Amino acid sequence: MGFIKDEIKIIRERDPAIHSDMEVFLYPSFRVMLHYRLAHKLYLKKHYFLARYISQRGVRKTGIEIHPGAQIGKGLFIDHGNGVIIGETTIIGDNVTLYQGVTLGGTGKEQGKRHPTIGNNVMISAGAKVLGSFTVGDNSKVGAGSVVLSEVPPNSTVVGVPARVVKRVNAEHPQESMCQVDLPDPVREDITALQEANTNMVNELLELKNEIRALKREKEQ
Repeated sequence: MGFIKDEIKIIRERDPAIHSDMEVFLYPSFRVMLHYRLAHKLYLKKHYFLARYISQRGVRKTGIEIHPGAQIGKGLFIDHGNGVIIGETTIIGDNVTLYQGVTLGGTGKEQGKRHPTIGNNVMISAGAKVLGSFTVGDNSKVGAGSVVLSEVPPNSTVVGVPARVVKRVNAEHPQESMCQVDLPDPVREDITALQEANTNMVNELLELKNEIRALKREKEQ
């Protein structure tokens, strides 16, 4: 019962669309975590078939696939969650938020530990793919649609395909916001910088052209 109360509290804190405890029982994140917790216990006891059977029932009911072998800490919140996939050797810390369409998967090349390790207080936005056996550091954010293929330092924001670090903070702290769109846009920043450089170059060329014309007029006089 303690686990159920914790799950209800987490969902109500992070999803303003939930208006009562009873609504939480219909929430996909809540239902899939009940399946996962039971399946994980069976997996640890090496009842692999039963673990997978319960896990797959959860997939059919929620559209969220969590392998029973994954290790998940406290406070995982999956918002909506359809299409979320969490692989067998994934390790997830505490207070992690995943949005719909997130994949925590492997590249198909590793043996043993094949899936990512997600630190504490991490937010992974809609459609992001984290592929490989590296670590996403504590207090980090992954932008929507990003493809993360290498380690993410703590306290970082990464975006893009492949994902790059676009922001870092010095002090460790919990997530300031779960906003998925309030993130730096490195492509726009690069385009803006190129536009400014192009404008400056054009202005310099015009000045040089005017100087040359002035010199020609002086010679003709």
